[in-house]
Amino acid sequence: MKKIGVIAKSHKLERVDSVKRLYNWLVEKDLKVFLDCKTGERIGVPSELTKEDVGAKDLDLLIVLGGDGTLLSVARMMYGRGVPILGVNMGSLGFLTEVTMDEIYPTLESVLAGKIDFEERILLSVTVLKKGEVRESHTVMNDVVFNKGVLSRIVDLKVSINGQYVSSYRGDGLIIATPTGSTAYSMAAGGPILYPTIDALIICPICPFSFANRPIVIPGNREIEVRLEVEHKDFYVTLDGQVGFEMNFDDAIHIRRADSRLKLIHLPEKNYYEVLRKKLKWGER
Repeated sequence: MKKIGVIAKSHKLERVDSVKRLYNWLVEKDLKVFLDCKTGERIGVPSELTKEDVGAKDLDLLIVLGGDGTLLSVARMMYGRGVPILGVNMGSLGFLTEVTMDEIYPTLESVLAGKIDFEERILLSVTVLKKGEVRESHTVMNDVVFNKGVLSRIVDLKVSINGQYVSSYRGDGLIIATPTGSTAYSMAAGGPILYPTIDALIICPICPFSFANRPIVIPGNREIEVRLEVEHKDFYVTLDGQVGFEMNFDDAIHIRRADSRLKLIHLPEKNYYEVLRKKLKWGER
C-alpha cells in the first residue's frame, strides 16, 4: 500500500492531536497521504482537496476517523470504487467503526503487512420515479425510511416485491434496511438484528396501525417498490438519516441491492457478537 486517504471528523483538541499523530506516522512510513481540506486545516497541513477529491484518488486504503455517521456519509461517496475502508471510532466503540484510537497503530501495521480481513457489506440502490420517469438515484448503506411529518395523519404505503403486491402498511411509516442497518432505526422500531454480511433486506413498519404488520426479511436479490396509496402532504423519504426528500402521491420509490459492495477492514480478533454485547449491554444485570 502506497496511497492512503484520511477523512476525519475532529473538533475536540485531543482528537485533533490524534489525527495529527496519525498523519505524521503515515508520512514516516513513506506513504502518500491525501487529506481533505477541513481535516488538513485542523491539523495544520495545507490541502485543497474536498472529501470527494480524496475519494476520487487512486487509493489503496481510506481511513475514516469519527463515528458511524461519518462512515455512512463516506460509504455513499465511495460507492463503486472498491477501496478498502478502515473505520476508526474517535469516541466509544461503534457498529461500523469498530477500531478504537488505541488500536489504530497495531491495526495499520497489520494492514500494511497484508495481514487483514475484509467484510463486504451490501448497499441499497434507491431510484425515485415521478410520473414514470427516473428523477434521481441514491446509494444507501443503512436504511431508507418513509416517514410522515410531526403533525401528519396515519399514512398508507403500498409495497410490492418484484412486481408482486405484498401489503399496504398503515402507520407512521416504513423502514427498508440492510443487514448493516439492522442495528439502527430498524432495531429501534422492533426489527430483527441480522449478521452484517448476510445477503438480505428488512422491511420494518414504524408503529403499524395493525399488530399483524410485522417486520419481514427477504432475499437480497429482490426489488422493492413503495408507493403512497392516498394523497398525503408532509411525507418524506430519508436515506441513512442524512439525506432526505419529499415524497408525493404519484412517486414510486424502487429499492434494490446495489451492484457493488462496500469493503470494510475487519479485525480478526474482534467479532460481531462482541460488538453487540458491548453496544447493547447484553448479559448485564
